[in-house]
Amino acid sequence: MTVALITGANKGIGFETARHLTQAGYVVYLGARDTERGEKAAAEIGARFVQLDVTDDASVAAALATVEKDEGHLDVLVNNAGTIGTQDRLDGPTALSVFDINAIGIVRVTEAALPLLRRAENPRIVNVSSSLGSFWANTTPGRVEHGMFIPFYAASKAAASMLTVQYAKEYPGIRINAVEPGPTNTDMTAGYGIKDIAQSPEESAKTVVRLATIGPDGPTGTLQDKDGTLAW
Repeated sequence: MTVALITGANKGIGFETARHLTQAGYVVYLGARDTERGEKAAAEIGARFVQLDVTDDASVAAALATVEKDEGHLDVLVNNAGTIGTQDRLDGPTALSVFDINAIGIVRVTEAALPLLRRAENPRIVNVSSSLGSFWANTTPGRVEHGMFIPFYAASKAAASMLTVQYAKEYPGIRINAVEPGPTNTDMTAGYGIKDIAQSPEESAKTVVRLATIGPDGPTGTLQDKDGTLAW
């Protein structure tokens, strides 16, 4: 069986990604911090819940230990958990909180998952990043990112994209890509002026799923949206 683990998957893009992969016949471990919400979401789509807080080393280790015990390997890791954070406090603690989830969380989960991914025939990692982390998008007049000021989110997503590049260089046998899923109507994006262009989480998940299901000859070390490769 093809096994996938998705972080932050009890709602939004993560949940819809889990739904897509479950329907495709994958064994999906739906990771979430909140046990009640996670179990409910997993039951709704026929996935398996695993408690997983990307900011907690013990939680991450326990989640991967469960996957190892039950499956023995991992084919797909989707680092989806993320936060925008509050923009009314541009201070150190807020920055640390956002980076801990959006960037350091990728390191925690990826490092814990690598031994299981190496046992797979066609291992893949998808890091849900953002075009707000693209220097090109932020400096191109006319792009929506050019007019947005979300410094901690943008900087942490730039870090997520660079982590993707670094991991892809170090592990050429694993297809590792970053994804811009598109402006999405979720709880996290409410109030950020994208309502007129936002799409549903189900639509955004399609881009994540495309990279999660690529073959061994698929791209690696890229940032992609629904139309293909984006500039860094």
